[in-house]
Amino acid sequence: MSGLFGRAHVKWILAALLGLLLVLVACNTPAPTSAPATAELPAAATATSAPSLSPEDTALALGAQALAALKAQDMAALAALAHPTQGVRFSPYAFVRDEDLVFTPAQLNGAFSDSTVYEWGAYDGSGEPINLTFAGYYQEFIFDQDYTTAEAVSANERLGQGNSIDNSQEAYPGAMVVEYHFPGFNPDYEGMDWVSLRLVFQEFEGRWVLVGIIHDQWTI
Repeated sequence: MSGLFGRAHVKWILAALLGLLLVLVACNTPAPTSAPATAELPAAATATSAPSLSPEDTALALGAQALAALKAQDMAALAALAHPTQGVRFSPYAFVRDEDLVFTPAQLNGAFSDSTVYEWGAYDGSGEPINLTFAGYYQEFIFDQDYTTAEAVSANERLGQGNSIDNSQEAYPGAMVVEYHFPGFNPDYEGMDWVSLRLVFQEFEGRWVLVGIIHDQWTI
């Protein structure tokens, strides 16, 4: 009887010790939290600044905006891209002249409703004056083709090669010139029917603005 009692007593002691051990382990185990398995880094450590665009990429992006505005004849959108004080100069051929017409942003806004006939320069070959309203000039020397579908686009690289001098870099120092180019339409002309539209951007108060629109084509 005493042997049985001794063995039972030992089992009771062992069970009590085991229970106590489990309690101690439970008390020292950290409680689970709602934090994700992978801790997030502080915002300052993970945030990266967006890379700034190069002048070429900036000009190409602005050129696309200006071209879309021209196609839609949305002159308010074009005026918003224009130089706020100098406006936009319009050149019918590659050589930019001081006497080429300049439209301020306010004039651009109402350009298509303006019935004034302006002298934009002289026609290549005949030398006859280019007397057109803005809408007429637009048809002949701005959107004579749908330049949103141009076969080639460049930034500060002349694509249309003719015998007219391209003085855009001299006329607009430090400018970015975006060119939209069609190499030709009729194979019989062997490329002599190429046309280009150039949009000129200069920096003004920390941003690039539209200062010139140049039409170019084969000239005599």
